[in-house]
Amino acid sequence: MPAPERRRARLGCGVAAILAHSWRPSPPPLESRAEGLVAKRAPLLLASGAGSLAWWRVRRSEFRASPAILDLQDAYRLDALQSILHEREIIEALILLRSAGVDPILVKGWAAARLYPEPGLRPYGDVDLCCRPDQYADAAAALRRVKKPKYYLNLHRGFASLDELRWDELYARSQVVPLGEEKVRILAPEDHLRLLSVHLLRRGAWRPLWLCDIAVAVETRATDFDWDRCLSGNRRVADWVSCAIGLARRALNVPVDDTPVAARAKRLPRWLFRQVMRNWSAPFPHLYPPQSYGGPLIKYIRARTRLLYALRKRWPDPIEATITVRGPLNAWPRLPFQIGHYALKTGEFLANFPKLIQIPQAEHPASGGARESIRDPT
Repeated sequence: MPAPERRRARLGCGVAAILAHSWRPSPPPLESRAEGLVAKRAPLLLASGAGSLAWWRVRRSEFRASPAILDLQDAYRLDALQSILHEREIIEALILLRSAGVDPILVKGWAAARLYPEPGLRPYGDVDLCCRPDQYADAAAALRRVKKPKYYLNLHRGFASLDELRWDELYARSQVVPLGEEKVRILAPEDHLRLLSVHLLRRGAWRPLWLCDIAVAVETRATDFDWDRCLSGNRRVADWVSCAIGLARRALNVPVDDTPVAARAKRLPRWLFRQVMRNWSAPFPHLYPPQSYGGPLIKYIRARTRLLYALRKRWPDPIEATITVRGPLNAWPRLPFQIGHYALKTGEFLANFPKLIQIPQAEHPASGGARESIRDPT
């Protein structure tokens, strides 16, 4: 491995060492000699959104009054306040949708944060709500009646972009939990862990918090957790889930010996762990697509400048590419999967090109303007 790559991997391993067990009510404090480790990684932790969780880990350490720790504590205070606001926003969105006869399922975000000792330890910006496919139009219309939405809401038509199982099956297994004075419907723990795992890999595992979500979901699972249900469906997807749990074991010291995926979790391909550590060495979201693209590709085509730069920036992460083309997470070289990913995305772009060229650049959804409050990623 080249020296720059080794340095990046060491940075990522340092982030992992700080976040290990940080989701527990009383995580083991870091030793005094780790002060330099935290100081060097604090900018990465803050940029990735893991500052609060890092502070929770080091808050009882001998160097808890150091400037780096105080910065992490400030992030925790802000995230704690924002978690209260987000919960109110979720309640408002649920009331609005239910008034239109829609009973959505909330995924990721708050559904993951509720498993931590304090919701503020796991910041989130989006509210992801899935509705029954035939109710999507009604749900979208209800949300559009809000003239100035206060929240970023991702409305999904079913689970087509998140899970391979059918809506009826996932809804039947879902559960209703309290949120303030309201109730919110979330996925069953088994389906929740599978969704978190696939989402982590589909996004290239760029954000440490996503792996912490898997870690806390594994460690807080009930004694009657149904692993057969979690690993149901496509065999390859089940293997992806096992590998995601294996990453939590390798990077964050999550015990998995009492799980049926223990053997697979201990046999991760070396490139997978190294790639995650390299990804963690760069502040999220500056190097995470699509933020790293510098704008939509159509912008470069119109300007007829820096097109090669834009194409090069879109070269896919090997993890993301593997999942996109539904490849196996094995020891094979990733180049064929990356080429397949690139070809697939190029085909999608060319298919949509006639429409994109007609959209004024100022109105392009990825041109840097105000973000839409409703998105259908399917």
